[in-house]
Amino acid sequence: MAVSHVLFEHAVGFALFTVKEFEEVGLMQPQVEESVLDLGKFNSVVQLLAFQPFKSQANSLDGINSISEGVLNAELQDFLEMNLPKSKKKKKVILAVGDPKIGGAINEELQVPCLHTGVAVELMRGIRLHFSKLIKGLDAKVSDTAQLGLGHSYSRSKVKFNVNKVDNMIIQSVALLEQLDKDINTFSMRIREWYSYHFPELFSIVNENYMFAKVIKCIKNRKDLTSESLEKLEEIVMDTSKATAIIDAAKSSMGMDIAEMDLMNILVFADKVIRLADYRKQLYTYFTGRMNDIAPNLSALIGENVGAKLISHAGSLTNLAKFPASTVQILGAEKALFRALKTRGATPKYGLIFHSAFISKAVAKNKGRISRYLANKCSIASRIDCFNEMPTKVFGEHMKKQVEDRLKFLESGDIPKKNNDVMQEAVAEFEIEKANQTKKKKKKDKKRKTEEVEEQEEPTPKKKKEKKKKQVEEEEEEEEEPTPKKKKDKKKKQVEEEEEEEPTPKKKKDKKKKQKEDEEEEVVVKKKKKKKVQEEEEEEETPVKKSKKKKRAQENGQDEEESIVKKKKKKKHSES
Repeated sequence: MAVSHVLFEHAVGFALFTVKEFEEVGLMQPQVEESVLDLGKFNSVVQLLAFQPFKSQANSLDGINSISEGVLNAELQDFLEMNLPKSKKKKKVILAVGDPKIGGAINEELQVPCLHTGVAVELMRGIRLHFSKLIKGLDAKVSDTAQLGLGHSYSRSKVKFNVNKVDNMIIQSVALLEQLDKDINTFSMRIREWYSYHFPELFSIVNENYMFAKVIKCIKNRKDLTSESLEKLEEIVMDTSKATAIIDAAKSSMGMDIAEMDLMNILVFADKVIRLADYRKQLYTYFTGRMNDIAPNLSALIGENVGAKLISHAGSLTNLAKFPASTVQILGAEKALFRALKTRGATPKYGLIFHSAFISKAVAKNKGRISRYLANKCSIASRIDCFNEMPTKVFGEHMKKQVEDRLKFLESGDIPKKNNDVMQEAVAEFEIEKANQTKKKKKKDKKRKTEEVEEQEEPTPKKKKEKKKKQVEEEEEEEEEPTPKKKKDKKKKQVEEEEEEEPTPKKKKDKKKKQKEDEEEEVVVKKKKKKKVQEEEEEEETPVKKSKKKKRAQENGQDEEESIVKKKKKKKHSES
């Protein structure tokens, strides 16, 4: 198949090249490889047909995401439809592509045959090497920075919008739980052996590891143990008979004496084991909560621990949802399966599912049937959890009842309900639950909006209240009763002020005169300012208009002066 065109995706944009001559026969020869490395020789092989640059970084990110997912983008489709010629009888169009997924999408949408092996690899290598020189106006630095920026944004988006990132928390927590169980078991056995040199009888009385470490911390040295510490032991052991047995055994123990340094080290180690056990309980509560949030149906059906182990073994919840029921049944028993296929023996019936309670309840001959049925239900539950937007336990609980009914049917022969009827009931319950949740969400949104509005309106009245408080406090301080001497001083001052405020009739007349004179002076000043403004305007006007205005101003000024003189004469008469 001779390649006619090459589609190349770059951080800068999409480019379409035409292939002039490139034989596949001498592809692996060193001379052909050298021609690809040389720009002059490679220009004779490939020529640029069309180039479409990206508008923005977000646009380039969308393009690379669609190509990585194997989806034909709308922009790329329009670009190919506009620039790629249609195939004819003599000349067939075969497009060389870097990724097989995008090649399949182009073939489906545009019916253009695509190639991603052989010649396409060498052509892509040459274009990638000389891309900045094949396109005019593109520098090598610009292309490098564009590639770097797109690489950063692409990796950041993958980390942000990783569908399996929540599953990773479950996988890590399950692995840590298993490791903690192993560590606590080994450490507690070490404590038992170590403390048994001093008090060997305690090993057989207290069986639980966590309780054994707590009892050691309470007893310390067995010689110091008396009947007074019976209440403390009862609180730890939760049994009076065991507590009395420990005290009796301590009195007649065959153990050796222990030094204070050795006992101190044992107690420190016991304290660390207790802390580890407490942390294990805390981690388990976190783990169950996360499982109920992420895979509620799977955890309701098979349990949180087994469900998480299935997810961790599959790699993610989406991978588990993609697996058929037959692979879910055998997950965790791959070695036994391949061994059976090699030796042509019996294949395993169950893997990690064996740890569920349903298989342990079943009789030996029915274990294979139940494991098959349970794997089927687990695959359905994982798909519901993976692709359902609203998490619910409804389907998982109904499936659990189905498995229990199946067990009864295999043992006693009681016919269970049909799958269709059970699923219809589950769907009806799910719709009711969905409606309730939507109502709750609406109420919460309303509350939030009202709170936000109240928060925006609240600050002004608060400030007013604070001001009022300050004013009240100041008034109260002023209104506090002063001493009798201060009262007298205040009264004297008030009397003096009142005397000053009551002036004689002569003073009143003088004040009125001053006020009138001030008003007249202000009027005169305003008029002078107006005259100045008018004079400035007159300089700009024609000489005819100037003469007219001067006459008017003189007449107005004379009238005003006469009025002022008349007013002064009237004042003098009134005063006399």
